[in-house]
Amino acid sequence: MLPTSRADVAHIMTPQEAFQAAERGEILLVDIRRPDEWAATGVPAPAVPIDMRARDFIEQVSNARAFPAQPVAVICARGVRSARVTRQLEAVNLTPIIDVPEGMLGSRAGPGWLKTGLPVRTQ
Repeated sequence: MLPTSRADVAHIMTPQEAFQAAERGEILLVDIRRPDEWAATGVPAPAVPIDMRARDFIEQVSNARAFPAQPVAVICARGVRSARVTRQLEAVNLTPIIDVPEGMLGSRAGPGWLKTGLPVRTQ
């Protein structure tokens, strides 16, 4: 199922939708937070942790795709950074891009990955 369109990002998904799609290999889920955040909460079980501050961030994301057109979903703590990164990835045509605006900790968009009880792994 395609995520809901939103004007400022290509698509959005709830944590549950992102989890299911990543588990099926339909999307690449990227946790763009910092290593200290990964250590504090864990990383979403199906996600690839790539620090958005890395100089080769775009290259790492591109290389992590299972196939060239694989949609990339990004998650951060509360959805602020993921919204910004979706625009950056779109600007370099690394599409399709999906935002998970609830983030790990929850936001106005919803309760987030952790409160939803979705699996995490230690980093």
